Amino acid sequence: MERAAWHDEVVDDRALIDAVLAGDRDLFRVLVEREQVTVYRTCLRILGRPHDAEDATQESFVIAYRSLGSFRGEGPLGGWLLRIAIRQAYRRLGQRRETSELKQEMSIGAPGSDPLAVTLAGERERAVRLAVAALSDPYREVVALRFFGELSLNEIAV
Repeated sequence: MERAAWHDEVVDDRALIDAVLAGDRDLFRVLVEREQVTVYRTCLRILGRPHDAEDATQESFVIAYRSLGSFRGEGPLGGWLLRIAIRQAYRRLGQRRETSELKQEMSIGAPGSDPLAVTLAGERERAVRLAVAALSDPYREVVALRFFGELSLNEIAV
């Protein structure tokens, strides 16, 4: 199949994976380009910090590349990739040390924003992330895929 065809039409996930596994490593870029925004946004919702989300996103694609052979094709490739990203984000969340998040939240607020509102919003976001992180593994993954990854219940069920 011509390389241009990968960009001109809807890409069949199985064909893409088979081509990458057959040695065309450059085609993995198609997957990265297609899924990077969704993976990053999901990691950012879990981690709350852009730098951490970027790192988790990059780690997720590296793991996905190394694990392509384990993709069974029972669901969408994007869902499989989001599962990897969610695990990476929660692993990173569990490892990071609590630093001066209050100071960071204050700097994130828009100029002239109410410091109390910024602080309360940050506390609420942190509480939700920690509550989801405290769930046992199958429940944490389902909640994260639904609300952070924005997958439908049908996509999660596969």
